[in-house]
Amino acid sequence: MIRTTRASEIAISLSLYEVGSTTLFLLGGEAKQDAWLAMLLGAGAGLLLLLVYLLMYRLDAERDLFEMCRHYLGSIFGWIAAFALTAYFAYEASRNFRDIGELAVQTMLNRTPMSIIIFISVLIASYITYLGPRAAFRLSVIYAYVMAFGYVLILVMVPLTGLLHTKFMFPVLENGFAPVWRAAMPNIVSFPFGQTVLFLVYFKYAQKGKHLGRLTIVSYLATAVFLTVLNQLVILVLGPEIATIGTYPLFMVVQMMEVANVIERADALFVLLLFMGIGMKANFLLIGAGIGLQRITGIRYKLWVIPLALTVFGLTYLSPTFTEYFRTGLKLTVEQLMPITQLVTPGILVIAMLIGKKKRKPA
Repeated sequence: MIRTTRASEIAISLSLYEVGSTTLFLLGGEAKQDAWLAMLLGAGAGLLLLLVYLLMYRLDAERDLFEMCRHYLGSIFGWIAAFALTAYFAYEASRNFRDIGELAVQTMLNRTPMSIIIFISVLIASYITYLGPRAAFRLSVIYAYVMAFGYVLILVMVPLTGLLHTKFMFPVLENGFAPVWRAAMPNIVSFPFGQTVLFLVYFKYAQKGKHLGRLTIVSYLATAVFLTVLNQLVILVLGPEIATIGTYPLFMVVQMMEVANVIERADALFVLLLFMGIGMKANFLLIGAGIGLQRITGIRYKLWVIPLALTVFGLTYLSPTFTEYFRTGLKLTVEQLMPITQLVTPGILVIAMLIGKKKRKPA
């Protein structure tokens, strides 16, 4: 395998992937004004998971996640684990496409059928998937510049509008540490910080000797701080009570922005940023699922693009209503599926890798 991707591109892609659809929701709402503490706690736990993933990469830099499963867990259990992870990535991709459709219909394109919006999104993502990981990495770097400018603009403009109310930060730990812990574990760890498990598929593409681990950790920490600030911004504007009941609370904040009667309708900018972030996240998940199918079946990756796209498009309609879709995402995906894919499976795998490495050492 030719390693042609810069470590910096993978680190930036990981950051973009983490932001993805995260800004669409309020995280840690259960902790009320202490949501920032829940975010930091979740980010800390997610960092530990990322360090485990980087350890797995260091132990075997020549294999991706699926190849590790099949090599270290045996032919049967390895195949089952690889298939389960592939199915999970495809399902997660479908949820991101559903997010795009729901967001578009509820904000900017309320007269357009959601099926058309999702179909076009899947079609565009399928083309990028066909081009492969390298194209996705380079596109994400371009997107990162645009998204960084847009989000920084929002962070600067909100204080200028006088919408911030620092009183919503207090009292700190009014109800003790228990609500903070419940908000972070496992919800915030699972989404978004533990989702970096996907990048075990992509680390092997990085050029050797280019400080992948250091750049990835720095990118992760910067993203965690950014998401914490942006998440708390919602509470400081809307207050913890209103923020927790809003469907898209940050979108509500952006709609309230108006600077000197010159800058208005910033919500269009925010929706564009969300489309870019969610779209790239769905792309990386789709590519990951495609690579998984290649590893499992031996059939060339590009031949799976169309069947995979049709499957993912169909999966977006598993939940007929938005309420059921939202509840399924919280109860099934975040609280049950994600801990298995992010903690249990990698945990078993890294133990098998360490045992295998110890057995290979000469006496």
